[in-house]
Amino acid sequence: MEDFNSSVNMSTRNPKTVTNLQILQYSMKWHHMAHEARSLLDVYSGLLSNQSVILAMNSSFVDPLLQLQSQLKKMESSFRMLVAMPSLDKVKEMGSSNEDIEDLENLYQNILNMFENSLLNLVSTDFYKLQILKEMLVWMSEDSSYLQDRIMMMINRVLRFAAWKARGRTSVDAPCLGVLAAELSLLCSHDDSSIAQQASLGMCHLFDIAKCQHAEIGKSNPTDSKSHSLLFSSDVEFLAKKFRQDKRELAQTVGQTLLPSLLTDFVWSLLMKLSSPDNKIASEAASILIVTLTFHSEKVTMVSKIVDAIYKKLCENCFHNMKCDMLQVITLLTRTSPKKVIFQLMDYPVPADDTLIQMWQAAGSEATPAPHVLKTILLILKGKPGEMEDSLTGKKRFSLDATNMMPLAASQALCTFLPLGSYKKAVAQLFPQLLMALMFQVFYSSELRLMLADRTLYAEDALRVLLNCSGLQQVDITLEKNHFWNNPLSEEPYHHDTALQLYLLAKTLSDYNFPQFPETLHYLYKLSVEGPRRSEDSIIVVIFLTELLNNFFKEPFPEVFLVLFRNWINDSNPVVSKLSLHRIELMSPVVNEIKNVSSILIAILDAFLSKDDTVVHQALLTLRNLLAKLDKVIYSSLCTRLASSYCPLMDHINGRIRSMAIQHFGELLREMRQYTWMLSDVVLGGLVPLILFLEDDEEGVAKACKHTLNICTLQLKWSTSYLLKDENYSFEMVVLNICNNLIISHRNYIRDLISDTLGFLWSSRTYLKRASVILVGYLAKLGGHLLHRDEIEVMLDVIERLLRDEDPVIKELAKITHNIFKKIAHKLTSATLKQNFQKLLKFFYIKKLKPLYNYNSPNGQIDSPTDSEYIKNDKEGLREENDDDILVND
Repeated sequence: MEDFNSSVNMSTRNPKTVTNLQILQYSMKWHHMAHEARSLLDVYSGLLSNQSVILAMNSSFVDPLLQLQSQLKKMESSFRMLVAMPSLDKVKEMGSSNEDIEDLENLYQNILNMFENSLLNLVSTDFYKLQILKEMLVWMSEDSSYLQDRIMMMINRVLRFAAWKARGRTSVDAPCLGVLAAELSLLCSHDDSSIAQQASLGMCHLFDIAKCQHAEIGKSNPTDSKSHSLLFSSDVEFLAKKFRQDKRELAQTVGQTLLPSLLTDFVWSLLMKLSSPDNKIASEAASILIVTLTFHSEKVTMVSKIVDAIYKKLCENCFHNMKCDMLQVITLLTRTSPKKVIFQLMDYPVPADDTLIQMWQAAGSEATPAPHVLKTILLILKGKPGEMEDSLTGKKRFSLDATNMMPLAASQALCTFLPLGSYKKAVAQLFPQLLMALMFQVFYSSELRLMLADRTLYAEDALRVLLNCSGLQQVDITLEKNHFWNNPLSEEPYHHDTALQLYLLAKTLSDYNFPQFPETLHYLYKLSVEGPRRSEDSIIVVIFLTELLNNFFKEPFPEVFLVLFRNWINDSNPVVSKLSLHRIELMSPVVNEIKNVSSILIAILDAFLSKDDTVVHQALLTLRNLLAKLDKVIYSSLCTRLASSYCPLMDHINGRIRSMAIQHFGELLREMRQYTWMLSDVVLGGLVPLILFLEDDEEGVAKACKHTLNICTLQLKWSTSYLLKDENYSFEMVVLNICNNLIISHRNYIRDLISDTLGFLWSSRTYLKRASVILVGYLAKLGGHLLHRDEIEVMLDVIERLLRDEDPVIKELAKITHNIFKKIAHKLTSATLKQNFQKLLKFFYIKKLKPLYNYNSPNGQIDSPTDSEYIKNDKEGLREENDDDILVND
């Protein structure tokens, strides 16, 4: 028998030395009781065969994953054979003598030892294969074998061996420790004390292995026994006993020892056990899980996966035995990972089902994470329902929905979170943010109202809940009386009805002197400075802030808010610009009380350059009303810049803007008549459009030109006013009169005026071409001697094109002008003669002209074409002409 035992030990160390012949020899030894021992011999033979394959794979070059899978299958086969053996007592009954009984018992023990040795061999080559122990525990739970305590002893010894082997290692690759720890933790309270004892001892050794996975342990001195104080220590039994008696101690050690990834596996495994058909196992798993998360939930990763698993399990069975424990898991995870939990809870279909609402309630059951939960919801509410999936975070969410519906879910969730007693303090702290976020969502949801009528009212519901749980019940009642909640809002925030509702909400809050006003005002200011994410948000902010300021402050507003309105004047959103301009216009009675009003006026001038005609129109109105009340000292300091800003608008594509610009230019000159000497250059620079647009098709523009020209000529002391009266009006006579006055008093401007007029010759509007031909002709007649030859050639080229114009009147007018330039060109025989002639004329030559064209502008003339497209062509023609124009001042 000693020979047999030594052979078995040898076979464990070197399975290649055992042959079929040796097995046959061992079998012959029991030939006298072959029938009784046959089952044990079959098990022994099977285990020995499996062990040979397993050990052979260890020294092969098979892919590690395939190797583990194959070895696992062999180990499972051996395990099934092992647990199928009869008990030792039955084995002893097979023997007929003491010697037979002893031989059978030795065979039985050697079978067990062989299986254990196979485990030790596997773990000695690779800690990764500790996973087999986890599988053994699963197999053991499926089979109530009498060998459970012996199997647990094997597992304990293998773990002890692995812990000893891990000692001094710089790293240990054992990713299965979390799952293995979960299985062992459940057995620490097993009804069989021997199993519980072995499981708790195994946990101690497992913790020693896990410590080697920490960087600080891996770098410690391998010979330092303190690094593994539990290993082979007398404290092992004491600690194992504590593990069996106190789940709190066990959970604390698990959380402190396992790495986050392993702790997550531990938690996940226990969570899966909650669905076990064995209520005792499920209850035990829940108990350990709750205690572990109570102390170490911050280390758990894959929180979203855990939350999703709980949701699916509760959806499958809303009466799950462990429902309360699952909801408690949500509560504990929310405590340390509120953002992950909330984002996952918002990623389910809207409207939320009862299961999801219960999970929301669980997430909101504690006050500590409340601010973080609400801030996460506010982050989600920055999204717009219907946006593409990754537009909020820049990353792809796990969702079956192609568009972002999380804001709708977040709005509905607030209806659950806001009334909770645990959230009262957090709601008070975040009232302004919640108020504005929900107002934004009300408008975002409006455009989905028709498509998703049953899923778009949550923002309004949440807004009402916010008011009621913030002590503003009377505000809600008043809004209800005013049908605020019944009127569907337009998706356009500047829609008249929508603006009125915003005003109503702000005014109602103000009427009840809502206590959150200071915080709300501060947040609105912060939001305005930082800038909302969307242009429609800006509109809502401007309307709401304006109404609050109207109700709580006298005009003018404090400087800090005036800066906001000044910046909004040139906002990229034209609606914001108009709102700001309109509000500033209302401050005109107190304009002189505004500090640094000049910066506001300059910002309004910048708005003249807007591409949106409505913004330009509002800017003109605002500026005019402010200037009418402005202190003359400030006015005079800016009058030149103000006047110059009107000139480009005199040729604006929009007739209404042309008319206003011309009219307001005249008003400025009239108001600043004491400063004519400062404005002389600007007046002369604006003469060309003022003259040409006398012939404008739009009656309002023509009248504005007459009004402003009358003011200009009076300030220049020209006798032109009588010609601008309707009963005396003749375009050619006005031009002739102005030109005669120019040659007398401002001849140095003639070249510039010719240059300005030349650009209008490219116009597609008939009245402008006619007027331009006449004006340039008179200017050339008077100031031709001031021009250079190359300048004359350019003008001749332009006029020659008009000789081929479709309009017969333009052709006739162009012929006259063309002859004027030809005569001028003929007289300019040389540059020297020209310069001498020019100097002589400067002192002696003053000659008034007589009518050259005999032009009568037809009443009610309709130019063709005059639409916006052709007016745009005028602008392009003007730019092209200016590029080619070489007329410059000497």
